[in-house]
Amino acid sequence: MEKIIIFDTTLRDGEQAPGASLTPEQKIEVAYQLEKLGVDVIEAGFPIASPGDFNAVKTISQKIKNRIICGLARCIKADIEAARGSLQKAANPRIHLFLATSKIHLQYKFRKAEDEILELAVNSVKLARKYFDDIEFSPEDATRTDREFLFRVVEAAINEGAKTINIPDTVGYSYPQEIHSLIYSILNNVPNINKAVISIHCHDDLGMATANSLSAILAGARQAHCTINGIGERAGNASLEEIVMALKTRKDIFGNFCNNINTQEIFRASRIVSTLTGFVIPPNKAIVGENAFRHESGIHQDAVLKQRTTYEIIDPKVVGVEKSELVLGKHSGRHALIARLKNLGFSFDDKKVELIFKRFKELADKKKEIFNDDLVALVTEETSEKKKNYELVSIQISSETKKSAQSTVKIKHKKKIHEASSKGDGPVDACYKAIDKITKIKTKLIAYNLEAVTKGKDAQGLARVEISVKGKMIAGKATSTDVIEASAKAYLDALNRIA
Repeated sequence: MEKIIIFDTTLRDGEQAPGASLTPEQKIEVAYQLEKLGVDVIEAGFPIASPGDFNAVKTISQKIKNRIICGLARCIKADIEAARGSLQKAANPRIHLFLATSKIHLQYKFRKAEDEILELAVNSVKLARKYFDDIEFSPEDATRTDREFLFRVVEAAINEGAKTINIPDTVGYSYPQEIHSLIYSILNNVPNINKAVISIHCHDDLGMATANSLSAILAGARQAHCTINGIGERAGNASLEEIVMALKTRKDIFGNFCNNINTQEIFRASRIVSTLTGFVIPPNKAIVGENAFRHESGIHQDAVLKQRTTYEIIDPKVVGVEKSELVLGKHSGRHALIARLKNLGFSFDDKKVELIFKRFKELADKKKEIFNDDLVALVTEETSEKKKNYELVSIQISSETKKSAQSTVKIKHKKKIHEASSKGDGPVDACYKAIDKITKIKTKLIAYNLEAVTKGKDAQGLARVEISVKGKMIAGKATSTDVIEASAKAYLDALNRIA
């Protein structure tokens, strides 16, 4: 088995994402979680960038002793000295030097010739070697660098003592086949490459950071740079959870590789980073997104109930998620509904299931997701209803500030549709008066209450009414995502209970 070194740069490249800045205390909290996760290298920051970054790297290197703690530095003496100062008490310190090598950077950023860049690289690694045994060197923008020049720079850096050569796709410009070719060519054209570990660092500007990283591993890279949730500059970095789980899941391709990641800590790490940075995780984000292990389609749900692996290639427990979830919505089928009802302690015959399923579908057309509370309210209403003498067909409401509300109600009674309109002091009052015109039952409204019984913006409202008919008190209740509909149905529920 060959080990893939997991180099996490959440606290450096990840934090460079606009808006993702962390306080020193927050960086330490993330570092502790990265330690629990099992990453091999924690790039704790860019010490020269600010006093806060310097102190964060220094503190992390003092507190975490069983991981390599790395500080970033340009090929500038002051940067190297700052890295040295911040990592003095680290048990396993590493300096990560970087220097751009592509023509576009040489021309516009440095205004230097290739030989000048080569000399700068040599002198910087030589200086770093005085303070560090563990040196990583990155030829920045390597994927857009002339390959012959890239080979020369890599060879020179290794000659001066670099033990890891990191190949950055700095602007996410490359694609898997090209990355594979690049890593392969370095292995076969740099004479002393056997003295160093080849690393890969990919950005996601074209959405291929993870694919490019895996391609590099297949070509011979043995270290992968990545971040939690894929955060980072612009479109982000290669995602740690995606790389690790691809290696673990596709044993047919990556079976010869291993790593130290405790995958059950992935979900927790994801949520900690999301909470501290304020970066919301997209629901469809691979591995850690809210929907990664949720199924709504009836076809999928039926298959998952029979055999989870029909539509899940990863056991959610492996990444720290308690279980997969069958989401009840308008695409769900009977099997998922029945399974959820059983979990809630309900059991019905086929006829009653059909009635509940019909009501469920009606509700699902109004709500994006049906929660357990929705089902309990629906089942309770369905099973507690007596024969409906009066059944609501439709309501039309017209309401305007400082004007009486107007309501038109249609009710089914003895297989006929009856319609009436009325004005009232608000839409509910107008609705009740229109109902009274149809039923011709003299009632007095004693109590009216409305409350949300489920969560979300499209929560169901539970309406409760108490009316008096010929001195007899009668209660009614109903639920709906439309509070006026719930109110009307609750009123009719009370009328239907008149003996």
